[in-house]
Amino acid sequence: MLELPLPQLARLLHSGEVHPRDLVAEIDSALSGLTPAEHGFAHVDLDFALAQVEQLDTIPRDKRRKLWGIPIPVKDLSPVVGMPVSYGSVSRREIPDATDPFPEVLLNQGALIPGKTQTPELGMSAYTEPVGMPAVDNPRLPGHTPGGSSGGAAAAVARGVVRVAHASDGGGSIRIPAASTGLVGFKPPHLSHGAKLTVQGFLVPTLADAAFLHNITPCHRALRVGVLVEPLHGDGGPKSVAPHVVAAVRTAADKLSDLGHSVVEIRPAYGPELFSAFQDVLCGMARRIDGPASPLVDWLRSRGMLLSAAQRADAVRRFHKVGPAVRAAWDIDVLLTPTLAFDPPAQGFFSALPPAEDFEAQTRWTPWATLFNMTGGAALSIPFGTANTHTGWQPSVHLGGIRCTPADLFGLAEDLEQ
Repeated sequence: MLELPLPQLARLLHSGEVHPRDLVAEIDSALSGLTPAEHGFAHVDLDFALAQVEQLDTIPRDKRRKLWGIPIPVKDLSPVVGMPVSYGSVSRREIPDATDPFPEVLLNQGALIPGKTQTPELGMSAYTEPVGMPAVDNPRLPGHTPGGSSGGAAAAVARGVVRVAHASDGGGSIRIPAASTGLVGFKPPHLSHGAKLTVQGFLVPTLADAAFLHNITPCHRALRVGVLVEPLHGDGGPKSVAPHVVAAVRTAADKLSDLGHSVVEIRPAYGPELFSAFQDVLCGMARRIDGPASPLVDWLRSRGMLLSAAQRADAVRRFHKVGPAVRAAWDIDVLLTPTLAFDPPAQGFFSALPPAEDFEAQTRWTPWATLFNMTGGAALSIPFGTANTHTGWQPSVHLGGIRCTPADLFGLAEDLEQ
C-alpha cells in the first residue's frame, strides 16, 4: 500500500479499507535485509508506531485528521519523546524530554512515527555522513551520496521503505536530497527576517504527494520565467555545470515557452559579497556549538568564533539585501535553474577534503538552492530531463519563487510533467 499516492492512501485509511497496522507491517518487511546505510534510519521503532495505532483506533472515523495512519519518519534533528535523538553524531545522542513543534503537528494530525532518519552532524552539510554511524547510500546511484542534510529521509523514500518522510531545509536540505535520489522536494515559503534559514517539509516521490501534504492546488497561468544555468554561488563558473544538466534546463525552458510562458535568459543578480552573508550567518550560528565535532562543523564553529558582534550584525544586514537585489535585477515571477550542477559525488568525496575545500566543493555542487533560504521564497525541485548516459542519474530542475505563489510553482511543475 505504501506505493500508492498519498491522496489515495489517505482515502483508503479513512474509509477503513486499509489499516495503519498493515502499513507498519509493510515497513517491517521493507526493512528486512537492508543495512542502516541502505534504509537511511538512525533509529527504527515500529513498536512506538504500533502503540500509536492503538491510540488512533480510539478516534471516531469522523474525527480522524488528514494524516491519520500515514507513517512519516522524523529527521533526526527533531526530538520526539520516546525516541533517542542523535543530531547526526553518536557523541550527541540523548533522550529528549520534549517533542519539537513540527513532529508534534504530525502527531496531532494522526501520523505514525516509525523512527528517525539520518542526517549529517547538526544538519550542516549537503551530504549525509553522520559521525560514528554509517554514511547513507543513494538508492538511485549506489556508492554515491544521497545529498543532505535530509539524506536519510531521501534514502528511505527512494528505496520505498516509506511513502513520505519529514525533512527540513536551511540551505537546500530538502531539495538537494530530492534531486540526488529522483524525488520531489518542496521548500515552503518562510519569513527570513533576522537571517532565519530553516523551514520544515517533506520528501516524496511525486508532485501530487507534495501538493497533498502542503494543501496546494496548482495554479495554471502565464508566468515570466527567468532561466539561469550559470552558478549563483561558489567558484565553479559555467563550465562546472554538467552538459546533461544544462540540457535539462534548456529543454524545460523550451517546453514552458511552447506552453505560453514568457521565458527569458538572465544573469546573476549579485556578487560573492552577498553570498558571503550566508556563510557568515551559518558560521555565526555554529559558534554556539558545544563539544567535540566533525572537521567541517569544527571549522564552521572556529570561523564563527572569530566574528565580532559587529561583523555578525553586518552579515545579517548583507543577508537582507539579497531579496531586494534579485527583485530589482530580475523582472520575473519564477527562476528556473538546475537543482544540482552535476551528478551526486561518491561517498566520502566531500569529507575527504580539508574543511574549507569541502565547503567550497559543496557550494559548487549546489550553487542555486541557498538563494531561497535567504529570500524566504518558495522553491521546488522535480526530476526532469534525460539521464546521464554513463551513470543513469536523471537531473532535476529547480523552480524558485521571485514574485509568485507556491500554487504557481506547482502549476509550472505540472506543465513540465505533461
